[in-house]
Amino acid sequence: MPTKNLHANASSFSSDATLASRTRRRASVHAGARVELPDLTASVSFDSHEPIGKQIFRALRQAIFAGQLVPGTPLSEKEVSDMFQVSRQPVREAFIKLVEAGVLQVLPQRGTFVKRISPRQVREGRFIREAIETAVVRKAAVSITDEQLQALADNLRDQRLAAKSNDTAAFLALDEAFHYAIAQAIDCTAAWETIQDIKAQMDRVRYLSLPEVSPLDLLIKQHAKILAGLRAHDPSAAEDAMRSHLREILMSLGPIAERNPAWFDADEPERVPLST
Repeated sequence: MPTKNLHANASSFSSDATLASRTRRRASVHAGARVELPDLTASVSFDSHEPIGKQIFRALRQAIFAGQLVPGTPLSEKEVSDMFQVSRQPVREAFIKLVEAGVLQVLPQRGTFVKRISPRQVREGRFIREAIETAVVRKAAVSITDEQLQALADNLRDQRLAAKSNDTAAFLALDEAFHYAIAQAIDCTAAWETIQDIKAQMDRVRYLSLPEVSPLDLLIKQHAKILAGLRAHDPSAAEDAMRSHLREILMSLGPIAERNPAWFDADEPERVPLST
């Protein structure tokens, strides 16, 4: 994705999520209960050069993140393949990747279901993401160009507009693009791609946290501090700002779990705390 089109992908990310935010159910469904799946066909294009299985994977993952598919929702290869009018093979591939990402679980003799959120996996994902993104932003502070800085500034402007209109879905799309662009700045988008599955549980919490627990204005201020560190070409300032930003989820995780108990597994504290 070219830097000049930094926030151009926000619309596709935003439309389904906006609908989901209006209709999201706050409780999980009973395992095995019949649930009518949302129509996700608009998320897949047969004219695209991208493999159909990868598109289905992304469509289902996004539906889980946005709450269109709540914890406990049963998914069958037949039902999903019928929805997209494809064979079961690409759907099976998508299911395998979703299991690996930790958002689907296969229960023997029962079926495949959307998993609850694991607080421990949220903390582990944040720990790994922090290690990668702080290293990325330090390097970016040294090498980032004026053009790349301007693209980040434009993205931050659009974040403020999204917050002003209370469009949390658009904000989340822009947030993704902001972090991706920093990896682009050091020509290492693989760093961002590496953490996509790792941060899956974090992304689910982010959808639940906005805007009540994690106000958009607060997140925008954190992004602005990251940008300030980059503009100053100050690796330590950029790293500190990124670290503080990524630790925000540790503050919101408890309140979100309390508000949405049916979405979360019981907590399993790690032997070595990952938040310090």
